[in-house]
Amino acid sequence: MAERKVLNKYYPPDFDPAKIPKLKLPKDRQYVVRLMAPFNMRCKKCGEYIYKGRKFNARKETVQNESYLGLPIFRFYIKCPRCLAEITFKTDPKNTDYTAEHGATRNFQAEKLLEEEEKRMQKEREEEELNNPMKVLENRIKDSKLEMEILENLEELKELNQRQANVDFEAMLKQYKELEEEQRRKEQEEDEQEVKAMLQQAQDRRLLVDSDSDEEPAERRPNPAAQRKPAAVLREGPRGKRPRTESWERSAGKLSSRARLAGLVARRKQKPRPALDNGMETPGTTATTGSLPAAAAVSSLGLLGAYEDSEDSEDSASG
Repeated sequence: MAERKVLNKYYPPDFDPAKIPKLKLPKDRQYVVRLMAPFNMRCKKCGEYIYKGRKFNARKETVQNESYLGLPIFRFYIKCPRCLAEITFKTDPKNTDYTAEHGATRNFQAEKLLEEEEKRMQKEREEEELNNPMKVLENRIKDSKLEMEILENLEELKELNQRQANVDFEAMLKQYKELEEEQRRKEQEEDEQEVKAMLQQAQDRRLLVDSDSDEEPAERRPNPAAQRKPAAVLREGPRGKRPRTESWERSAGKLSSRARLAGLVARRKQKPRPALDNGMETPGTTATTGSLPAAAAVSSLGLLGAYEDSEDSEDSASG
């Protein structure tokens, strides 16, 4: 099976294109095409307006025995969307336009005819001036007179309008200036009011802050512990020992109180000496024994030392 989309097809050696039968189609054959209305038109039967750009399914055919410089002219058949009447128009290659032929009239046709007439007159005038220089001079004089007349008519119309209107331009300018000044004055007043309102708000806030500060208690004294330097904490001793020492002091008392500690020391009873039995007392012993209570009251540590010395002396005496 041959491919469908190949560019080169096989032709046998004995192929003769003249033997291919040709289709005999009529010259006035019509084709169905989709087009838009080339101009505004109105149906002659029902009066329906058909605007430019409206789409139709039209039949297209070639006009027989008509051409322009070898270009064929085509005719189109459409139907009115309201009454289904047939409307025809054909191409106009001479004017690069379309012409209505049957079933409808073209709108704004008068304007088109006027433009065509102006073009025709301009063309005739150029042809006359080309061969006749006196005609050129006459046309220039006519144009200048026409321009003067137009300017005079325009001036008359301006004067007539001024008389009827009775407009005082100076009064208008003065009124405009007054309005501008009044508007400027209003803007200044509004700005001043806004500034005053802002100042009043700021003053109210300041008074409110002052009243709040008066109602507050006296200023707190600065905490010296909070203002100390971090290095000072390291120099101080531990704080945990202080409450423990105080609790111990409450229970047992202070170590430095010598009077309290002296009451805890018990004295040993001395053995009677033979000298005492005989009623003889030595001044040294009497002074020693008499000085013991005074020493106990003065210092507990001194009492302990004196007690030990007395024992040593007794041991030496007995020995």
